[in-house]
Amino acid sequence: MQARPKVTPLTRPNRTRSHVPPLGVRITSDGGIDVAVLASHASGVELCLIDVVAPERDEHDPARYVERRIALDGPTYGVWHGHVPDVPPGQRYGFRAHGPWDPDAGMRHNPAKLLLDPYARGYAGELAYVPATLGGGAADDGGPDEEDSLPFVPHAVVLDGLPEAPPLSRPRIPWADTVVYEAHVRGLTLQHPEIPEELRGTYAGLAHPAMIEHLTSLGVTTLELLPIHASTAEPWLADRGLTNYWGYSTMGFFAPHAAYATRAAQEAGPAAVLDEVRGMVHLLHEAGIEVLLDVVYNHTCEGGDDALFLSWRGLDNPLYYLHDGGSPAAIADVTGTGNTLDFRRHRVVQLTLDSLRFWADVVGVDGFRFDLAVTLGRDHEGFTADHPFLVALQTDPVLSGLKLVAEPWDVGPGGWQTGQFPAPMAEWNDRFRNAVRSFWLESPRAGSQGEAMFGMRELTTRLAGSADLFGPSDPPLMRGPVASINYVTAHDGFTLADLVAFDRKHNEANGEDNQDGTDDNRSWNHGVEGHAPDGADDATTEPWSAVVPLRRRSQRNLLATLLLSAGTPMLTAGDELGRSQRGNNNAYTQDSPVSWLDWDLDAAGRDLLATARFLTGLRAEHAALRAESFFLGSPRPGEEVPDLLWFDDAGEAMDHGAWAVQGRRIIQMLRPGPDDGEADVLLVINGGLDDADVTLPRPLTGEGAWERVWSSTWDTPEGPEQADEAVEPGHVVLESLSVDVLVARR
Repeated sequence: MQARPKVTPLTRPNRTRSHVPPLGVRITSDGGIDVAVLASHASGVELCLIDVVAPERDEHDPARYVERRIALDGPTYGVWHGHVPDVPPGQRYGFRAHGPWDPDAGMRHNPAKLLLDPYARGYAGELAYVPATLGGGAADDGGPDEEDSLPFVPHAVVLDGLPEAPPLSRPRIPWADTVVYEAHVRGLTLQHPEIPEELRGTYAGLAHPAMIEHLTSLGVTTLELLPIHASTAEPWLADRGLTNYWGYSTMGFFAPHAAYATRAAQEAGPAAVLDEVRGMVHLLHEAGIEVLLDVVYNHTCEGGDDALFLSWRGLDNPLYYLHDGGSPAAIADVTGTGNTLDFRRHRVVQLTLDSLRFWADVVGVDGFRFDLAVTLGRDHEGFTADHPFLVALQTDPVLSGLKLVAEPWDVGPGGWQTGQFPAPMAEWNDRFRNAVRSFWLESPRAGSQGEAMFGMRELTTRLAGSADLFGPSDPPLMRGPVASINYVTAHDGFTLADLVAFDRKHNEANGEDNQDGTDDNRSWNHGVEGHAPDGADDATTEPWSAVVPLRRRSQRNLLATLLLSAGTPMLTAGDELGRSQRGNNNAYTQDSPVSWLDWDLDAAGRDLLATARFLTGLRAEHAALRAESFFLGSPRPGEEVPDLLWFDDAGEAMDHGAWAVQGRRIIQMLRPGPDDGEADVLLVINGGLDDADVTLPRPLTGEGAWERVWSSTWDTPEGPEQADEAVEPGHVVLESLSVDVLVARR
């Protein structure tokens, strides 16, 4: 074992409780740094300044580095702190924490392990999955492992003041006009032929004109990025040569993931990486596009007690992580990842809020999607909408004005809380996803096998904005349908193209014997499992000649329901192109063509893209399709007609008896234009397996005619040449499993 380096005391100790610098490391005007780190159960903490003295040696060779240790003052309210002179920008650093090693009590202090600063804004070096970083800091005998981890872990880096960013000019898209596009930084652009090769798969590539043109032509207002916080793979994935491609394994809440930066920025250092992210946000703002970040504050990359030992576990394990209260102490895992950050602790809430403000104020993002957000709202009694963290989001002068979206579940007790988060938060609506998939796919699959098909009451509730979920509030109906983030697919699950081509998941590539991923897919392969092989002539070759056209119509049905329902629609990147993951519904390990978007479109892909563009354009054109408040089913002040009307296939208004009819599969939804001069929109849905005669209601003006502007039976938005655009009141034939959109202009 190497001799322990000399520990230097602070040259200007601060032993008063009157002032503790902000957590993290900040450069001061005299050329030094103020440093502060939370380690409330430690008996001592050292700041370790690391110099690379033998750059020619391997990154994980101990002889590459020289370390200087400086004892910090404290603890002051659990914080160790001090001022250190003559520390330049770019200096590598870490911490070592002294204190009791008592895993049964949750104490895991081990000064042999170099610890990352939880507030670091950049890192240098890569993690090595070796005994020095694994085992939760323990040796085989259960005592502290004494091998120095310094050569095997990333090092935090001191950043100077960043170049002045352009003034923030947020697009501030109203919720009612918002169309969200969920994407992965790397996967979205890595294969885009119009983006220069050196920019593909990077932050800069996302802001390239070719990418911006695609987003704007698709009607996207808000780009939601899968996690870009610095992350690392779980050890068992690294052992198999796999990675956590999605990034839900956070290593640092203030630093961007450097691997998504251009090679030039990576070589220039962490400050350049962070500046590239800020540049991306600025260019997207100039194009009128908001940026939301998917953020993972519910757990960290350290996993269970026997996994990685990098930061929080060594600094203050009992404070940062939720434990079960037993003896011996065990981590309470309500996230399914091995650990859970303890949001009963004010310091965990502080860490999260400090991180959010950094990304909002310094980087300029427009909002956040909170992964497993129920974890963030649990106190000692369980989930509560009045949790201090959620109250802070509602009242913070910066954060409360951003777009805030909850994933309203986790795997803990009382883990499903859809509809229970407070305004101004929106929420992913899994009930919408399930209802739409069930109506258009699961039920027709059953019907094609001679089984009963269920009705559409659940679907119509989702079409109208899910007031049952998001309406209850004080005062009632305050949140509006925009609180419902409607989605049919997301990064987690089948793609749109795979929903209509697979009855079962095919996750063999993940190396878990197809045991991972959900079995509740509500999909339909339309009679044949999988996609047509490359080169197959699906227009003339059996069975593809019968199956493929139906699949394409089903995709159009799903897209139309998503984009024309009340609520905030979210598209998953690539669904508009017909992207497939080959039946993998849990592609989190797949940094490969399975996950990357393929921009080489065939005719079907081009038609689907044109359809998606048309539907988002239709939504933008007609105010009737962008409801800000819940429908009342009665006239609003100053209006003469109800704000929403439902009709059956005979053109009669739906009454209680009509809603009680079991197995009803045809419905007409009339959404009046909210103001004079705006068009009324009629959605006519046939979810049955047979064509049907449908009588349309008369236009609300009492004169004129309905104009059919789109049908899911059309391969392209223009429709067949013989399509009748003007539809007089009377009987029309609505094809099986289809939706028509009609407009009457006042």
